[in-house]
Amino acid sequence: MIEYDLIARWPGKSAGENGVEHPAIYHMLDVASVAEAILEQTAFSSEHKQALVILAALHDIGKLHSRFRCMLRGSSTPSVSHWRLSEVYLFENIELLAKILNPDSPSRLDPLIDATAGHHGRPSDWSAQEKRRAKRNIPDDVQLMIKAIAELWPGASLAGIDEQRSYELSWWFSGLVTTADWIGSNANWFEAAEPVYSLGGYLNVARVKAAAAIKGVGIESNPASRLCVFDWPELRPMQEASRSVALANGPMLAIIEDETGSGKTEAALMLAQRMLTARKGQGLFFALPTMATADAMFSRVSKLVGKMFVHKPTVTLAHGRAGLSEDYRDIQEGQPNAPEDIGCTEWLGDSRRRALLATVGVGTIDQALLSTLPVKFQTLRHFGLASKILIVDEVHELGEPYIAETLTALLKLHRVAGGSAILLTATLPIELRSKLLATYGGADDKDQAYPALTIGGGAAVRDMPQNTGPKGPVSVERLASAEHAVLLIKEKAATGAACVWVRNAVDDAIAAFEALRAEGVEAELLHARYTLGDRKRIERLMRDRFGKNGKGREGCVLVGTQVLESSLDLDFDVMVSDLAPMAGLVQRVGRLWRHMDIRPADNRPVTAPVLYVVSPDPLAVEHGRWLMDVLDSGAYTYSADLMWRTAYHLFRQAEIVAPSGIRPLIESAYSGNPETPEVLDKFERDRKGKEFSHQSLASMNIVRIEDGYGLGGQAHDDASYPTRLGPEQRTLVLARERDGRLVPYIDGPDGWAMSEVSAAKHRLEKLELPDQSSPRITAITDIWKEWMRGKYTLCPVAEDGSICEELSYQSDKGLIF
Repeated sequence: MIEYDLIARWPGKSAGENGVEHPAIYHMLDVASVAEAILEQTAFSSEHKQALVILAALHDIGKLHSRFRCMLRGSSTPSVSHWRLSEVYLFENIELLAKILNPDSPSRLDPLIDATAGHHGRPSDWSAQEKRRAKRNIPDDVQLMIKAIAELWPGASLAGIDEQRSYELSWWFSGLVTTADWIGSNANWFEAAEPVYSLGGYLNVARVKAAAAIKGVGIESNPASRLCVFDWPELRPMQEASRSVALANGPMLAIIEDETGSGKTEAALMLAQRMLTARKGQGLFFALPTMATADAMFSRVSKLVGKMFVHKPTVTLAHGRAGLSEDYRDIQEGQPNAPEDIGCTEWLGDSRRRALLATVGVGTIDQALLSTLPVKFQTLRHFGLASKILIVDEVHELGEPYIAETLTALLKLHRVAGGSAILLTATLPIELRSKLLATYGGADDKDQAYPALTIGGGAAVRDMPQNTGPKGPVSVERLASAEHAVLLIKEKAATGAACVWVRNAVDDAIAAFEALRAEGVEAELLHARYTLGDRKRIERLMRDRFGKNGKGREGCVLVGTQVLESSLDLDFDVMVSDLAPMAGLVQRVGRLWRHMDIRPADNRPVTAPVLYVVSPDPLAVEHGRWLMDVLDSGAYTYSADLMWRTAYHLFRQAEIVAPSGIRPLIESAYSGNPETPEVLDKFERDRKGKEFSHQSLASMNIVRIEDGYGLGGQAHDDASYPTRLGPEQRTLVLARERDGRLVPYIDGPDGWAMSEVSAAKHRLEKLELPDQSSPRITAITDIWKEWMRGKYTLCPVAEDGSICEELSYQSDKGLIF
């Protein structure tokens, strides 16, 4: 039995207000008890659970060092990296650990030791020389503590875990130890204790505290409910398929392909609930392409997921501006007063990384993709996702090669950890579908049926009704110029039609807005270059006007950019769109004659749905500026060869028939038939070269599962390993002068955050933005965090909207170059 003086000899935490030093071995048992409670929710064998608990307990064995003890007691002794010492101590005692843990080979312990020690967000980076120096003074107490801790879990064994599995497991285990350490270090749950308990006695105390802590932070086990979430008398075809399709054995991947507005989200929830009850996950994480789509999804699912679990689940919103979501704040603020409702604990809501540990999370796809990149605390994200059914929406928007490659890596890593996933899409090319199915061992049958529900390596539902629904086919007509579009919209709006014009570039959208206003049309504008406050205000107004239950839409016009493709549930009578890749156009059409149950054809001011496309003639391509002659800035948004192929097939077909005609249109736009006109060959070569480059970059960036956490893990800044590529953005924080001082441009409690607007860095660099050393500006920025000063620029806005020469801001138009 370990002596009490040995327990007291090595402190793990500085003395707090009560003057008590928490012994290192007590803290190690705190963390072990949390890890033990979490592991109880997993499918590991009892022997493996006990072995992993022992390793989790040993995470801070490096605190047994005289310099660390002196540091805790206020000495000026140079600090020591205790977690790097943990790695050295454990490898020096690997033979002892092998006797205790009984791996098939001592080398099986290598990646798990790396994971145990690397619980501060990174594996150890000490050189061989630094490790040799650390080995010189390893206290004898280290072995005594290892043996004493091992006696508490006598059934521990790692037998049966092969080499590949040990490397795979190291990524997940690092996240487990990090989570357990964060909780076990929280003085609210684990207050400092005098060294008066035996180890067995203290472990009993720690286990009681761990149970309360797990519940208090919001990550306790929550069984799935069989309560019917949707008790509708009639289900749509995809929803019926999701309710009845055979589930695959073990971790599974499902891909749901159906048209916009077909109820895919509800179908995914039905399937996810069945997967939860089949123990394929203990929670859900919804991954969306943008913050706007994540906010919209959060508003929807937060009203539904409470029915999917026996107890009310913890629910989080995970993205950079989650705190500005009114729906999320309502849940956070209401939780203390209504613990019987879904909620979010303060601990979960305090960090985007922790947010992935909640029972249900909604966030941007970036939060999930970061679990595949070598950034700090990457394994914490991986661990949080591993127990969730990962639901990725709008997958077609993630087809850019860099994101697609990273998504593929995410699915592979998720499967290795035993996780299951559901992908939702309206316009997924079969080539990309095949690549995604392969991550779960599925071979694509290449069947072009649409809609389709496919289980990787399992069942497939292909025989769904092809009824076009009450909207019927959408005719396609070409408009030769933006001027033609202005006149058409003016004419249609005068008849009372609710009109929309989707443009490819913000500058073009602003120009169209101004042209319509000049014609006396009361148009509104929405794009990505507004302050967050103005964008939310305009989105709210547009939902109230053009949404499912919108009022006062007659004769109103909205001009927007790609933000209209998926972030808002809007319904228009007339749609004009700039030529865009086929997938984008199909998405846009989903906003045309959308809610036919509320606005049937008889109540529409136009006789049939028509998509008017501003485009040059694809049969008259005379030079490389074919696209630029008609589309201004928007001609550079997408590659001209893809645009030409879309135009060729779209106008040749002259209609979009959903759902039966969607797959042929999508596939034709990405096929090589017919060949691109010779004058556009350069665009095709450049595009393919860029795609290959982006795919290669992703392949270099993503972590290699087979390397294990010790070799593959890193601690780079998130910005060093982006989750998506594109022009670098710069954030401007707009201000206005009031009573002789600068205040946020947008009024309100979150004024500075709501006053942010982003634009391409290369455009802003050409301008003379306000001098950041100005006293009135430094009066604000001096209190900013250091990282903010490197990424944000404070910009006072004059009464006339000007910021500097050639840059201004207006609440109705946004940021204007």
